[in-house]
Amino acid sequence: MTNDIELVDLTPIPEAVSIATSQLRVCRVVTVPISFVGLLSEQLRYLRDQGIRLILVSSPGPELDTLASSLQIPYHPIFITRQPNPKYDMLALYELIRYFRSERFDIVHSVTPKAGLLTALAGKIARIPIRLHTYTGQVWVESQGVSRAVIREFDRLVAILNTRCYADSHSQRQFLIDEGLVNPTKISVIGAGSIAGVDLTRFNPDRFLPDAREQMRHSLGISQTSFVILFVGRITKDKGIAELVEVFSMLLASEIDTDLIFVGPFEPERDPLPEDTIKKIEDCPKIHVVGFSHEPERFMALANVLCLPSYREGFGGVAIEAAAMGLPVVGTSIVGLRDAVEDGVTGVLVLPKNPEDLYDALSGLIANPEKQQLLGQRGRERVEKLFDAKIINAAQVSEYHRLASCYLAPR
Repeated sequence: MTNDIELVDLTPIPEAVSIATSQLRVCRVVTVPISFVGLLSEQLRYLRDQGIRLILVSSPGPELDTLASSLQIPYHPIFITRQPNPKYDMLALYELIRYFRSERFDIVHSVTPKAGLLTALAGKIARIPIRLHTYTGQVWVESQGVSRAVIREFDRLVAILNTRCYADSHSQRQFLIDEGLVNPTKISVIGAGSIAGVDLTRFNPDRFLPDAREQMRHSLGISQTSFVILFVGRITKDKGIAELVEVFSMLLASEIDTDLIFVGPFEPERDPLPEDTIKKIEDCPKIHVVGFSHEPERFMALANVLCLPSYREGFGGVAIEAAAMGLPVVGTSIVGLRDAVEDGVTGVLVLPKNPEDLYDALSGLIANPEKQQLLGQRGRERVEKLFDAKIINAAQVSEYHRLASCYLAPR
């Protein structure tokens, strides 16, 4: 870790300030509710338990209704499209401005790109005193031409309009600075990184007894001796799915007993897979597509390795969830994943878009069970030390209090 990395100040907040800001009104904003469910549910629970008056905003959906009900946190649905749509974007901006003005929040804090841009604009116009955004990866990295330039400038605008920004990994923070998009003094990382850390009680291999693991394999038609490769995330081109399927075919051609599980949704409207990749997935009985799951840890419990050959990531939260489950991780040496996976210690990092490198990494682990076990053990230890959700969430609360003491009048 280089010396120029700016960490969030974790110095305990003086008691007087904590009491004065214990009723902070905070609005958390994401584009679609699944981001709350998949990334932030435990942090939201923690914020609520710390006495923060929390309200959730995202596009409407049953996931938002269910989450808000289970957490007993109020919410306000505003339709926000993930893709650019001038008409609906202007409507969403208007609704956000009107809502922010009526509620007079102390803090608005956005995550995900579209929500970030609209919340920054609305927060500035509504004169919200503390406006925050967490960058979770740059969608323009794999874009070309005018689209790349425009979306890239949106990231710059988000940084200009907000009071403070965060990156979910140290390498992403440095990338944004090197690209000239964010002033180094205005962006930091909460703790060691990630969106909200890992719930080590939930992502715990000891929860799953051998009989349960065997039953889960049996339910998918996977033999007890097969080496199981797991992917969790969006099943899209920019996640390296084409390369993963190609490499899996190479492993089968080498007569290796292996199965591949995909946990996550296809997104053909955003980033479609090549037709030949889709055909290989559909035609291969050793590839299992289970769709989105609220319990990815169940599949991690039966797998031997997590593979994330992505082209771009902000951090790669699923990598530390898998590490917490004792799985080695094979990923790409890109911004974000270099923070989530310690190459040669908790997993193996390979060049992106390079099937030969990916094949060597996976086949090497298959041939070396002792290395699998060692990497998985070290991964769990690293997550316990750096990415425990309790540590990250406490640091987030401290940051809210620190900012409140700087920007809000005492109560």
